[in-house]
Amino acid sequence: MEICAELARFRIRRQLGSSAARQLGSSSESVNAGEIYILGNPPFIGSKLMSEQQRRELLAIAGSLQGAGVLDYVAAWYLKGAQLAGQLPIRVAFVSTNSVTQGEQVSILWGEMLRLGAKIQFAHRTFKWSNEARGNAQVFCIIVGFGREELPVRRLFDYATPRSEPQELKVKNINPYLVDAENVLVGSRQTPISPVPGINFGNMPLDGGNLLLSDEQREELVAKEPGALPFIKQFMGAQEFIRNEKRWCLWLVDAAPSELKKLPEVMKRVEAVKQFREASVAPSTQKFAATPTLFRDRKLPAAYLIVPSVSSEARRYIPIGFLTDAVVPSNLVFTIPNATPYLFGVLTSAMHMGWMRQICGRLKSDYRYSKDLVYNNFPFPPSPTPKQTAAVEAAAAQVLTARAAFPAESLATLYDPLTMPPALVRAHAALDRAVDACYRPAPFPTELSRLEFLFQAYRQLQAPLLPAAAPRASRAPRRPA
Repeated sequence: MEICAELARFRIRRQLGSSAARQLGSSSESVNAGEIYILGNPPFIGSKLMSEQQRRELLAIAGSLQGAGVLDYVAAWYLKGAQLAGQLPIRVAFVSTNSVTQGEQVSILWGEMLRLGAKIQFAHRTFKWSNEARGNAQVFCIIVGFGREELPVRRLFDYATPRSEPQELKVKNINPYLVDAENVLVGSRQTPISPVPGINFGNMPLDGGNLLLSDEQREELVAKEPGALPFIKQFMGAQEFIRNEKRWCLWLVDAAPSELKKLPEVMKRVEAVKQFREASVAPSTQKFAATPTLFRDRKLPAAYLIVPSVSSEARRYIPIGFLTDAVVPSNLVFTIPNATPYLFGVLTSAMHMGWMRQICGRLKSDYRYSKDLVYNNFPFPPSPTPKQTAAVEAAAAQVLTARAAFPAESLATLYDPLTMPPALVRAHAALDRAVDACYRPAPFPTELSRLEFLFQAYRQLQAPLLPAAAPRASRAPRRPA
């Protein structure tokens, strides 16, 4: 049963009677009536948690929409609402998870919504909702109201924090990211839209765990075979980097066959890698059985910037840092080879973090950084002066100095909002100001103001691919909620 259509029929039947309800089925008779309101709080079920029945319902409503398989269940309500709004004078409003305005879903869902003529008429940006059930489940929610009518002024409610009271803004437009900016959609890119260094995935072992070592396994192996020590490197994923946890790997890229023959314990692990890959049902894995001494990926720059793929939503900043080839980055981090202090400063700033929070996907509630969505689409400062660049570099150095003052602490504790050292807080505030100045002289009072600016900058970078945009009217004065 198409539950979205059933909800619509129920609401319309209550207000307009049977003739309007029949029209939603197959009738072509016109409905001469006032506005129809569809309101709801659809189930919060992620794309990977749906039942087969729920997935069939979603795909039945999405039709031939490319990429619909990644949409959350709630997207069915949005799509059906937009489809109905094309037939009747309907206005729709849903409470839903903020996933439909973040990550890869946005370009898929809202690309179709905009094609159907839907216009966001009011919205509440992300806030934290708690129910009264046992366990007090908490969800990051949004409220989106849309229809086909082009309102001259729209209402956008912004929250300084997910738990704060909203501030109402009168705006000209609300885009799919719930920002007062044009209706641009950020899709995956293989290369950066700005002239900056490329970003890469780390190294996937594809080894069944046989090339990886815990502290204890490393000590045991070195005790048995001291000759293995030159081939053991620290192995670092997002958790190891943020929580300062130790993990190791056998990095046998430069190991000569004669050296390996002298290391029977190492060879046992190599043989296990070969068997693991041969036993796989995936041909793409089986082919790597021919090189069992090697990781599937082998990208190890002499120096690089490490960006964790997942970080807690409680942190204001994703911890980012510099490493050398003494550490092998795993496939759970991203790397930027030969990155400059200036690049580190921009990526660690509130400007980039605000973009990340809006554009990235989520793993549960944690940030899931994306090279193709977040980094490659980020509008870096277009033309910083040498003085501005130097200011960012100096501020970035102070962030690293503030971290280094606590060598025994993990980045997890240093960036916990409750335990972040005051010196590190001040260093990041100074870095934020330095990066902001690379974009414009006036400060950015809120994260929403940063996003409005960044979306305009992104639109300009896209300009060769898009039609010319009409000049935007100035925003109406703000009114307290």
